[in-house]
Amino acid sequence: MAAWVASFRMVERTPRASQIAAQVVSIVTITRAALTHSAPDSRRELLFDLASNEGVRIYAREETDVLKPPTDNALMPVIQSDVRARLGADTAFASSVNDIPGFWVSFKIEDDEYWLALERERVERSSGVQWLGWGATTLILSLLGAVFISRLINQPLARLTAATRSMAKGQAPEPLPEAGPTEIRQANRSFNQMVDDLQRVESDRTLILAGISHDLRTPISRMVLEVEMARLPEDARRGMQSDLAQMDAIIAQFLDYARPSDSTKFVVVDLSALMEETAHAVQRSPDLNVTTRIKPRVLVRGNPTDLRRVINNLVENARRYGRKPGEKQSKVEMLCRAEGNEALVEISDQGPGIPGGDLEQLLRPFTRRDSARSQADGAGLGLAIVDRVLQNHGAKLQLVNRKGGGLMVRFRMPMA
Repeated sequence: MAAWVASFRMVERTPRASQIAAQVVSIVTITRAALTHSAPDSRRELLFDLASNEGVRIYAREETDVLKPPTDNALMPVIQSDVRARLGADTAFASSVNDIPGFWVSFKIEDDEYWLALERERVERSSGVQWLGWGATTLILSLLGAVFISRLINQPLARLTAATRSMAKGQAPEPLPEAGPTEIRQANRSFNQMVDDLQRVESDRTLILAGISHDLRTPISRMVLEVEMARLPEDARRGMQSDLAQMDAIIAQFLDYARPSDSTKFVVVDLSALMEETAHAVQRSPDLNVTTRIKPRVLVRGNPTDLRRVINNLVENARRYGRKPGEKQSKVEMLCRAEGNEALVEISDQGPGIPGGDLEQLLRPFTRRDSARSQADGAGLGLAIVDRVLQNHGAKLQLVNRKGGGLMVRFRMPMA
């Protein structure tokens, strides 16, 4: 824009100067002819009309006139040269005569010399303020056009971003249009292919899970029945039943971890009531002592079965590993309350806690603490299942060692 303005001002300089010079020559010629051919008694009225209607003032030129040279700008030399070429080489110019501002040019009528004064705005180029206004207007229009073009170009990217966020929430986005510039078309085509591949993988995983559930649990159930009917020693029967129950529990953990979650089927869940039910159910366990601080009517959106599994897993982990040395019961505290627009849940125990470097590793699949390896049941998927379910519900699981000893499991999720 700056280059355009500078170029325009350079290119239009000579034509503009010639136009102004022609205008000045015409005014001088017409005024001189009017004065020459008018009656002496009507010249006063003629001069008054020229001054009031046309802004042309005529004064007699005197040797005592105090002159101020014309304004020094790029147009003035061209104007003076053109006017002198038509009116005579002795034509004089001034920007002020006897402290009267204007554009002054001299002319003769026979042997008498006169001044013709015009308003400066008629011959001087546009002021800097005008140029600034024009430039600002052009800049604003250019920016509006740039915003429109930018939004037009960025619209496919915004559509791609929205589709990506929809996928992150577990929803199936609509296929993106494979049109437009080459890069956008290729990106949309790749994204649509990725969505199709993920949906196919999800479908295959569901089929595999159904096959595992059928192909493994059916023979396990048959083996349980055979053990019950077989004539075995009591100790052997109990050991085999324990092994089969462990196998069934491990398969259940695998299925829970791999099971997909559909956020479109979430409903409003009373998290407070769900935790109260869990606390009431585990109170009957002889090796568990539960205290609750649960505020009523903490409502969230989610899958009630998955959320119940989360609470049960956390309480079960606290029961197994949250017991103080020498004590017969694990003391577990359950807290649930609303904080702003989020529901806060804390389940803590009074056990030995976990070294700080192992906190994040426990959230990985098939990771178990050394103290848990000696226990027969479980495959190291309990906290991994909890973390996966909470992520599908827009929550973040956090493991914190309590100051007084023990482990606190905390998560926050949006309120309904």
